[in-house]
Amino acid sequence: MSLARTLKHLVMPDWMVRRAFPPRVGDLIAAAVAEAEKAHDVELRVVAEGGLPMRALLAGQSSRARAIDVFAQQRVWDTQNNTGVLIYVQFADRAIEIVADRGVSARVSQAEWDAVCACIVAEFRLARYAEGVRAGIDGILALLRRHVPPPPPGDRDELPDQPTVI
Repeated sequence: MSLARTLKHLVMPDWMVRRAFPPRVGDLIAAAVAEAEKAHDVELRVVAEGGLPMRALLAGQSSRARAIDVFAQQRVWDTQNNTGVLIYVQFADRAIEIVADRGVSARVSQAEWDAVCACIVAEFRLARYAEGVRAGIDGILALLRRHVPPPPPGDRDELPDQPTVI
């Protein structure tokens, strides 16, 4: 566990994350998620976090491991067709992780997810958070067009479309 990393996480105020994702940006993200879910049998969830909780820091948890925890906590795995996808934004580490349930991850390679994360990071470096998440959703849509069928008739929205800041 790095002392510098621990301090960075402990001093990361929640308001910095909320400033990057104000209600206006949240509404834009929610609309993009809803649009994506109409085209493909997928449930997208966007979660942003400032600093890691103390327990995660003491355990030396990586951003990827934290994303997997958030995937479980937000119940992204709990979709009818196992097609949940989480975009996890970790502000203190400046990390983006995409975690997909087995119905999607079996069809999309990690290299493809990493390319989508790189698009998000490029926009975030310019403090263009709405554009970054939109680029991520667009990248995910491009992958889904090749790998995931459209939603079945009568498909229902199983997860909230609005992004969450934890």
